[in-house]
Amino acid sequence: MILAPLDIAALAFFVVSWFGYAFVVEGHRLGRHSLNGIMHDFRTRWMERMLAREVRIIDTQIMASLQNGTAFFASTSLLAVGGSLTLLRAADDVLRVFADLPLGIATQRGLWELKVIGLAVIFVYAFFKFAWSYRLFNYAAILLGATPPYEEADTAAAVRHAHRTAGMTTAAGRHFNRGQRAFFFALGYLGWFWSPVVFIGSTTAVLVVMGARQFRSDGLRAVSHAYDPKGV
Repeated sequence: MILAPLDIAALAFFVVSWFGYAFVVEGHRLGRHSLNGIMHDFRTRWMERMLAREVRIIDTQIMASLQNGTAFFASTSLLAVGGSLTLLRAADDVLRVFADLPLGIATQRGLWELKVIGLAVIFVYAFFKFAWSYRLFNYAAILLGATPPYEEADTAAAVRHAHRTAGMTTAAGRHFNRGQRAFFFALGYLGWFWSPVVFIGSTTAVLVVMGARQFRSDGLRAVSHAYDPKGV
């Protein structure tokens, strides 16, 4: 089996889009003005405010909710991996069903298996990101429990510990975002099952939507104090 030049070009466009988007959001200076970048500052503020609270039940509840959300996506990614492997095992049956559709998808079995394996790899990557994020949130919860008492909130050691905890939650959030990014790009990857042209179009659509959510969304306006409730 040899991939057609258009398939190779579409796959290369998909990979470049994924890595390019990740670089802009995480590595480029523009990422500081994204929704993810601004939320890092709020994590730091959260931990600084936490130092002055004598009772920190609300902080532990927030941390627990973050852990539960990460665990949900980790289990969901495992289900997605299982579904992808099921498609791989029942390739002949699935190809017959798609061929009978009004706009049937005609493809070779080997190419279909390659596409399904690629989809499974994306979901495996997402699982590892979510699982590691969950572990980092556990570490952040431990750091939260090791926070000095509020009487020592003004000490340099307490401030350093707050920033350390904020850094751990930011790392956990970064891996969580990477896992969700894999889910979003998996939606674009599904276009390849139709045709390489649709693959390019679906990847572009996902890229535009994700970029808009990071740089032009109502969530960004809310945290950057430019949000107008009357404009909703």
